[in-house]
Amino acid sequence: MQIRSGRTPLPPSLDSLDTSIIEILRINGRATNQDIAERLSVTAATVSARLQKMEEARVMRVVAVTDFAAHGYNVIIALGVKVQGRDVSDVGQALARLPQILSVNVMNGEHDIELLVALREFSEVQRFLFDHIAGVDGIAHITSGIAVDIVKFEFNVVPL
Repeated sequence: MQIRSGRTPLPPSLDSLDTSIIEILRINGRATNQDIAERLSVTAATVSARLQKMEEARVMRVVAVTDFAAHGYNVIIALGVKVQGRDVSDVGQALARLPQILSVNVMNGEHDIELLVALREFSEVQRFLFDHIAGVDGIAHITSGIAVDIVKFEFNVVPL
């Protein structure tokens, strides 16, 4: 019989070898275990075991990330949304179904929801705002900002 204390287990701590493996994969997600092992002066079996341990503990996973500009998305818009007359989470779920929306965040602040949107051409902005966003039930107000340059974009969920 296993007795649980009711506490959420803490994620395993990462040592310098774990963080070095992750950093190499952040730079080159196609690096082989042998490539990583050679760079870190360990065996490929050690790298494999560490990767498996981290994936099983859910402290990291290897995924592919696409570059929106490489796929023809040349306009990035940040939107602040005020919701009225409908549950904020329901509005967020409705917005999340739109394929142009990269991120939906329920907020505590000036806006109820913040969105990150990618469009191919500037000419699409007005139609997207009026036909898609404003058409979602519960949206009372939209504040928009268009990115003129991307200074930093990292997909890293947690900085190490």
